[in-house]
Amino acid sequence: MMRGAGSPLALLSAGSGSVNVSSVGSAEGSTGPGAPLPSPKAWDVVLCISGTLVSCENALVVAIIVGTPAFRAPMFLLVGSLAVADLLAGLGLVLHFAAVFCIGSVEMGLVLVGMLAMAFTASIGSLLAITVDRYLSLYNALTYYSETTVTRTYVMLALVWGGAVGLGMLPVLAWNCLDAPATCGVVRPLSKNHLVVLAVAFFMVFGIMLQLYAQICRIVCHHAQQIALQRHLLPASHYVATRKGIATLAVVLGAFAACWLPFTVYCLLGDARSPPLYTYLTLLPATYNSMINPIIYAFRNQDVQKVLWAVCCCCSSSKMSFRSRSPSDV
Repeated sequence: MMRGAGSPLALLSAGSGSVNVSSVGSAEGSTGPGAPLPSPKAWDVVLCISGTLVSCENALVVAIIVGTPAFRAPMFLLVGSLAVADLLAGLGLVLHFAAVFCIGSVEMGLVLVGMLAMAFTASIGSLLAITVDRYLSLYNALTYYSETTVTRTYVMLALVWGGAVGLGMLPVLAWNCLDAPATCGVVRPLSKNHLVVLAVAFFMVFGIMLQLYAQICRIVCHHAQQIALQRHLLPASHYVATRKGIATLAVVLGAFAACWLPFTVYCLLGDARSPPLYTYLTLLPATYNSMINPIIYAFRNQDVQKVLWAVCCCCSSSKMSFRSRSPSDV
């Protein structure tokens, strides 16, 4: 199926016209047995560097959560799932660079594109699961800390990773455009139809997150009003805390949208003839989302900061005291 398909990052040629397709970057010319390896362009190197930073950052988060027994609450399981997904995305970018420009393996490049599709899908799915968990912790505050919450968390993780693995396997098993370059989307070897499915799924997730964050803001404001009625006067500090919480939610959702919307819209509008540079310009911000997720969902947490400080001071975190925190604090 892959014979004569060329490099996964190659600029394809169809007849007398040029069909430009990018697969997490670009490389000119075709590679086959005995053919010279393509030379990486500047944006390929930048993507590789971004992948390295993403991998290191999220590996630290995974190590902290796995190595700290206190971090076994459902909220940390979800943050850990997000970190694992982003870690795989970073590794996928680095390995894809090596597969194309160091090894020249079409088959390995195809598998790694599937891995990237799986990792980014799992990352977005984990963000949705975290949003659902935050909402339920406020909506069902009295019953949140129960066995039901733990079971629900495992169910959400199974759904997220099951769907991500399924979407990631599609290009590896059959759904790719290596035999029909004209059907490619902006990221080879993913077909245009495959990218449309991923884009529609993203907009569905984004819409659900918008609705949930709107409900979270409504609940927070309602709680603030109830406290004001009970105390007859709402302290200025509580106003500040409420506004700060809502502003934080806006930053979280805004960062997610700013990182992913350009690439998602481009997947819908672009096709096999779209310039590879545009793919790079829209894909790079998407990788930044995996870079800022640890900052938003892990490093802002005071308990995680304690562990980081203990690691820097070569102290043991087993004797540390961690206060109970709700998902809205994460």
